[in-house]
Amino acid sequence: METNIVCFGEMLWDVLPTGKQPGGAPMNVAVHLKNLGHNPTMVSRIGRDDLGEELLDFVTQKGLSTHLIQQGETHLTGVVKANVSDKNEVTYKIVHPVAWDYIQSNEALEAAVAHSDVLVYGSLAARSATSAETLFRLLKKASFKVFDVNLRAPYYDSELIKALLIEANMVKMNLQELDVIASWYGLGGDEELAVVRLAELFDIQTICITKGENGAMLWTKGQFYQSAGFQVEVKDTIGSGDSFLAALLTCLLQGKKPTESLQFACAMGSLVATYRGATPFVTVSEIQSFLTPHLI
Repeated sequence: METNIVCFGEMLWDVLPTGKQPGGAPMNVAVHLKNLGHNPTMVSRIGRDDLGEELLDFVTQKGLSTHLIQQGETHLTGVVKANVSDKNEVTYKIVHPVAWDYIQSNEALEAAVAHSDVLVYGSLAARSATSAETLFRLLKKASFKVFDVNLRAPYYDSELIKALLIEANMVKMNLQELDVIASWYGLGGDEELAVVRLAELFDIQTICITKGENGAMLWTKGQFYQSAGFQVEVKDTIGSGDSFLAALLTCLLQGKKPTESLQFACAMGSLVATYRGATPFVTVSEIQSFLTPHLI
């Protein structure tokens, strides 16, 4: 049975020295979910401008539905200036305010989330009051909520992240984000202890910590699982974490074992880093071929 997944938040253009490319973590997750055989729904807002039309064309070509992507006259389509001078640690200058700061709640949107199996959301789309209000309204209607933390300074604070954590059933963050959140709540310096305490504090079922080239750690049902990751020739890391989440969700929703799920997700993230851009088409068979020599 097909899983009904809604991805909420920013869709935008990453402006790189080599030109612009479509981006935004929720949209990247949605595209990778589509590539992995799901039929996700993207919820966002773009301007009624040329950049917005180009984004609509992009998601249409990727096979995503556009019926819950709003268009507005007042604010321009989102743009982010990405600094890729360090290919392993991309930094971003995010224009504000833009169209995705004004995602409006409506009956169609609320119905879509109420009938979905999973809602994927991040912290960046909650930086402005309108989209934040819409998101929290949708969270009350969602059955299973996946929080992709994705901290982007200066667009977060401890109160916002706390409110988003309270709603989450599953959380994915990187090590640096764990350090920030652990410092707010005095969760201790040990990674595993911090994860367990965070899960207890916010009643979270599953927490995944990504570690870049060093793989990832998954805590679920009271146990830890580790993957050391894979060494690859990195072109850029844009979208790697988003593809990782799409792959991890895919496996967990299929009922695969946590170790297998984590390994598959790490392989996906590593493969995406060997391409330029956030949303290369990586097939399940390509991931399995990549994994084969590592499973012997």
